Amino acid sequence: MILLDTNAVLWLHLGHRRGRRLEPLIGRMYLSPASLLEIQLLIETGRIRLRRGASLSDLVEDDRWALDDPPSVPWFEQALDLQWTRDPFDRLLVAHGRLRGWRLATADAELLHRLGPDRCLEL
Repeated sequence: MILLDTNAVLWLHLGHRRGRRLEPLIGRMYLSPASLLEIQLLIETGRIRLRRGASLSDLVEDDRWALDDPPSVPWFEQALDLQWTRDPFDRLLVAHGRLRGWRLATADAELLHRLGPDRCLEL
């Protein structure tokens, strides 16, 4: 199974070429609630826009992935151990992937370096 990082979700949503590597994995990908919060904050600060007329609900309902609902206490306990990053969303996404035993689909160089190919799918 694959957990999508926030950029991966956005690339798939927007039809960006960097998301193409994920297309064969449709049906085996998951969206984290942490990514939804990050996307909402990026929208509110004007850093991104979704496709015209799209909303966060459209991301949740997209058939290419499923929204996962990890139990919060074990999820946040996993995040407490990730002291090598100060990015709260990276911490939550890495912890989510570790909790489930899933690989994280990402292009983030720091995550790729820290997690390695066994825990990441490089985009």
